[in-house]
Amino acid sequence: MKSYAVLVAAFAVALPVAASAAMPDEVKVINDNWARISYQMNGSSHQTTALDKLAHLADVTVARYPGQADPLLWQGIVVSEQANRANIFHKLGLATRARDILARAYAINPRAGNGGAAMSLGVLYYKVPGSPIGFGDKARARQLLQQALALDPDGLDANYFWGDYLYDQGDKAGAKAALVKALHAPHDPARPVWDAGRRGEVQALLRKIG
Repeated sequence: MKSYAVLVAAFAVALPVAASAAMPDEVKVINDNWARISYQMNGSSHQTTALDKLAHLADVTVARYPGQADPLLWQGIVVSEQANRANIFHKLGLATRARDILARAYAINPRAGNGGAAMSLGVLYYKVPGSPIGFGDKARARQLLQQALALDPDGLDANYFWGDYLYDQGDKAGAKAALVKALHAPHDPARPVWDAGRRGEVQALLRKIG
């Protein structure tokens, strides 16, 4: 039961919000609705219901664009958020499904979402506790997060999650430097809800570091 309790805390941090200039409009709808649910909607029951509907839309979109990485990437992000809000008995199963979906996106295109596929997998590997099914691999997480950072060196998400990883590893100075860099990332007028929400998370982590 202790491992499940740790898993509850692990999913308190949202996964990366990947973007691609070439993403289909349907994928952009999933992207925008994820941000609205995560940062603007109040009430856990309302969020859970909205996420279930969004997960169905993600499933349909993946079927509409077979073999494309971006729809899979967003399907994985939505399933990860479902794991975040699921009851204790369903979290690990949803986390495993999210990892498998994201791994498929990464296998199709390691650069998907401007590094979002690598970043999302990396976050799962360091946030979810170690288990026989492959979570808890901090070395693999570092490799994936550094790959994402190389693809988007000035990005808000890339630097935020790299900073969060470094903080998780006890490197407060490195984490602070990465988080400050994240705040200097260009604003994204096409995704204002995500942009503001993520910057709020960066600032919260900086306050925690002190």
